[in-house]
Amino acid sequence: MNILIADDEPLARSRLKRLAEESGHIQVVAEAGDGKETLLLCEKLKPDVILLDIRMPGMDGLEAAYHLSHLQHPPAIIFTTAFSEHALAAFDSNAVDYLLKPIRQDRLEQALKKARTVNRAQLVELGKNEETDHTRSHISAQISGNIHLIPINEIYFFQADLKYVTVRHKQGEIIIDESLKSLEEEFGDQFIRIHRNALVAKIYLDRLEKTSPGQWCVNIRGIDHKLEVSRRHMTIVRKLLKNTPNTAVK
Repeated sequence: MNILIADDEPLARSRLKRLAEESGHIQVVAEAGDGKETLLLCEKLKPDVILLDIRMPGMDGLEAAYHLSHLQHPPAIIFTTAFSEHALAAFDSNAVDYLLKPIRQDRLEQALKKARTVNRAQLVELGKNEETDHTRSHISAQISGNIHLIPINEIYFFQADLKYVTVRHKQGEIIIDESLKSLEEEFGDQFIRIHRNALVAKIYLDRLEKTSPGQWCVNIRGIDHKLEVSRRHMTIVRKLLKNTPNTAVK
């Protein structure tokens, strides 16, 4: 069994590596100090199991696991955590394997025997726990078998078309299989719904422009692009633009 250990503390990684290798028939193929490094090494080495710390700087373990769940053949994940008993109830209720620090040899061996993949629904529910509540720092898509990450602050808008959503960002665009509703729930403080099929980043919302009788569009700052605003969402868009410097209504 090939294992990748992800933890931002070198001593914790060293101890886990020793415990894992003492379990027998296990090879630790790599160590990572944060979520992004975990994704890179996972794509390159394709480990069977990841021992994944939840609280890491930058991209944390829950977000890394979410991106890994997009892979066609994701690795099994065992979370490592120092969370309180209250927070651990969320893991138990979602049948997600975890190891409570400090980790014991027998508990590690037990977890490795039943290691399993984690699905996105489980990860979303874990993220709703009050002690793990967070939004992702990146959106991900699988392109040519690799995970492609887009920083949230580089996304201009999300636009739905049938069952897919197009993500327009500073480097181009990608298609993801997430719903506009779930994206709005997660990123509602950063994006505003302007139409049933579109969410626009508030920081890139430029101005309203009337294109025909009864028809309004918003201009997107940084790109030559306009998006339709529905009548239902005009009031909230106008209010946001009114309270945002350097925006206008034509």
